[in-house]
Amino acid sequence: MSQSPHATPASAPLHRLLSQAADAVQGVREGRSLTELLARVPAELRPGTQALAFTALRRLGSAEVVRQQLAPKAPPARVDALLLTALALLWPDPDHPPAYTDHTLVDQAVTAAKQRSPASAAFINAVLRRFLREREAQVAAAGRSPLGAYNHPAWWVEKLRRDWPAEWQDLLLANNRPPPMTLRVHAQRASAAGYVERLAGVGIGARVLGVPAAQAVVLDRPVPVSALPGFAEGLVSVQDAAAQLAAPLVVGLGPDRQLGPGARVLDACAAPGGKTAHLLELQPGLQLTALDADAQRLTRVQDNLHRLQQQATLKAADARQTATWWDGQAFDAILLDAPCSASGIVRRHPDVRWLRRPDDISALAQVQAELLDALWPLLAPGGRLVYATCSVFKAEGQTQLDAFLQRQPDALPTAVPGFTGHLLPLADNAVSGPSLLDGFFYALIHKT
Repeated sequence: MSQSPHATPASAPLHRLLSQAADAVQGVREGRSLTELLARVPAELRPGTQALAFTALRRLGSAEVVRQQLAPKAPPARVDALLLTALALLWPDPDHPPAYTDHTLVDQAVTAAKQRSPASAAFINAVLRRFLREREAQVAAAGRSPLGAYNHPAWWVEKLRRDWPAEWQDLLLANNRPPPMTLRVHAQRASAAGYVERLAGVGIGARVLGVPAAQAVVLDRPVPVSALPGFAEGLVSVQDAAAQLAAPLVVGLGPDRQLGPGARVLDACAAPGGKTAHLLELQPGLQLTALDADAQRLTRVQDNLHRLQQQATLKAADARQTATWWDGQAFDAILLDAPCSASGIVRRHPDVRWLRRPDDISALAQVQAELLDALWPLLAPGGRLVYATCSVFKAEGQTQLDAFLQRQPDALPTAVPGFTGHLLPLADNAVSGPSLLDGFFYALIHKT
């Protein structure tokens, strides 16, 4: 459905949103996080800017290839960012029709150019109109290069091809699709089925997901959290279905293996706190320590716990430096949701692919190994450690686990179908169905 540049009285002019989105794209190309960049956008412009920036970053490779074809000499950075953003938004996608007509997008991009760099307006107008005239041929030509076809850096494409020779293309394409909005219903306060009925009462379509955690609900289409009944009171949280598998692995999947009240549990890299809260929802009596190296990010954990009316001991420290924070008492269970490449959640964070560098993967794998080795001695005999990464790269998953088991003879891995191993965001995923799951790796390790 096409819109005018002034779709509603409360909406911002499209040229302002284009300008903000172009600044975000430029910032990502310079190595800054999109989350950080969007936080600086005025609140009234943020939703629209985010929508445009997400689309632009998902198609940035294609846009760069076409821009090189149409204008081999790159214009100044701010002009290039606006041009790339406009080209990405003009890209044909039958599954996601554009919100604006071609004419409106070009007109508003030129308006944005006049305000950003007046001398560039004619150049942007000429390039965009030529692209529209030659769109079919330009799109076909872009698709003959890996960057244009997959919208990922070449090293990322090659790494996935080596790790997943049968699935790599599907994984790349899945990264360029908008993700579903998935909720976690508070296990102590409501059922997933009951909350779906409550959503239906306010006109929001949803269904229960068939994940073993049994509290996951996926919406037919995303809505603001303010529209979710009971969100402010902690009845429901936003959390991907794959992320909801961590807490059940920690507390146990059956009545005979549940961690009881008073069990000592460590959430070693806790921010932003979704898994911390889920642990307490499943077992409110846990003695839970939430640790994170970033004190500022730890405030998000506290905010989450406050909304959900839960309590935990929060500590800001590097989990590897155990002498600075550990009290000497062993933990019954440890959740290590380790820092990683985030290669499994690219569809939610489309900037990740453009921010990462090849050397980052080995550096992150080293940190993961150090965390595993530092935390393992803190686990009581018979206790369990859950190692998790939101990555589809094997260096951060199965390869990391195999190396750890070689170093620790008292570590016994336990396979749990549907929970452990590499979970891929593909249509044949047995846990949640078509592309409803982010990419994760889980390992459940017992200390013998």
